Parts: sequence; structure tokens; C-alpha cells
Amino acid sequence: MANESRPCPCDIGDKFDYGGRGQEVQVGHIKAYVSKPSAGTDKAVIVIHDIFGWQLPNTRYIADMLTTNGYIAICPDFFVGQEAWKPSNDWATFNDWVKTRDAGKIDKEVDVVLKYLKDQCGAKKIGVIGFCWGGAAVQHLMLKNPHLKTGVSLYGVISRFEDKHSLLHPTFFIFGEKDDIIPLEQVTSLEQKLKQNCKVDYEVKIYPGQTHGFVHRKREDINPQDKPYIEEGRKDMINWLNKYL
Repeated sequence: MANESRPCPCDIGDKFDYGGRGQEVQVGHIKAYVSKPSAGTDKAVIVIHDIFGWQLPNTRYIADMLTTNGYIAICPDFFVGQEAWKPSNDWATFNDWVKTRDAGKIDKEVDVVLKYLKDQCGAKKIGVIGFCWGGAAVQHLMLKNPHLKTGVSLYGVISRFEDKHSLLHPTFFIFGEKDDIIPLEQVTSLEQKLKQNCKVDYEVKIYPGQTHGFVHRKREDINPQDKPYIEEGRKDMINWLNKYL
């Protein structure tokens, strides 16, 4: 179990025994995990990993969940070969480490992935979801990328994009009530600024009693009291994508 006082306690309840139903492919200059539904579809979702990287079983579990709901799902290595964070790393070095991996500088990789989805997978409607570091990346993309239809930011670190709120596409923001990384006052401030500046559909939802990483991190069978909220978060994510893709 994670120590909740760490800068990013994402390592709660890992599904380390989860193998994945997709495959790893090379997409331009980056590697990616791709999962496709058995029936053909022109809808795809880019899954942006957290600090633990593109190979984390939890993230692939969510990618596969998207596939069972009819989407092509792709989780690229947005660290581009740089090492992902490990739970055993010294958290005192975390801030220096994360500075070398900017969630606002993934545009080149996203362009490569979009081309792959369109040319190789026949995707016409493409959305994006992301967790923690990836949630911040989703907010970045929703502010500037015209080729994406919608986004779901799960506990994205708001402080990285404090002054930008003119979203281009419908965006759903998921937060946990007891998230030590993202204080509720930041969430309230985000809502107020979106209300003032945002001209597209958006929703900000706080899930009672949940800590950072709950949608893709906590195992339903470990925390019975959290199970309804974990399931609700996942269902809300799918419903939002279904609405706009």
C-alpha cells in the first residue's frame, strides 16, 4: 500500500497480475500498447499514462476496458524511452525528476499517434483520457489540439495549467475528495474559471472519500467501501466518451 503522504501516491492496489489483451507496437519514434475490439470501429481513445509509465498493468487494464466498450485504445510511451518513476525511488528527488517530463510538451508524440490511428486503424473520431500526469496532459491537449473530439482528465495536476481555461473540446474532470495531491480549493477554483471562460461542454466531478489514483489504481476487491466510486468513475468516463465520440 502507498504512503499517502508521498508526492504522488499512485501505487495503490496495483493489478500487477494483469497481463493485457493488446499488443506492443512501434509508432514512429515511440512504442505503444494497442488494444482493438473484435468488431471494426472508427472510434479511438488515446490513453495517457501516469508517472509510472506506459507499461503499468493498471493503465493497460483501463485501455482494455475501453476496448470492451467498442474503442480502439492506444497507450503510447509519452516519456519516449526515458525511465518511468518507480515506487522504490527516493520521493525527495521527485520534483527534479518530473521537471524533465513536461506534460505540456507531448504534441509531437500526439501528432504521430493521431496519424497512426487514422492511417493504420481507420479511426475518424478520436478522444483522449489521462491519469495524474496524463490528466494534466489531457487538459493541455483540450486547450490546443483541434484533432481530438473530447477528453477525460482523471485527477490531473491542475496547478500546471492554472491560467488556461478556454477549452476547445468537451472535457470531463474527475477528482477524489481526499486527494492529497490536488486540494479541493484547486478544484473549486478550476470550476469557477471554467464557468467564466469555457464555451464548450465540461463537467467537474468530485467522488466522496476517494484518494489520488482511485479510478485506475484501487482494486475493487481490496477496498469494498470504495468499490461503488471506482465503478462509478469508470462508468462516467465511458459515458462521457460515448456521448462525444
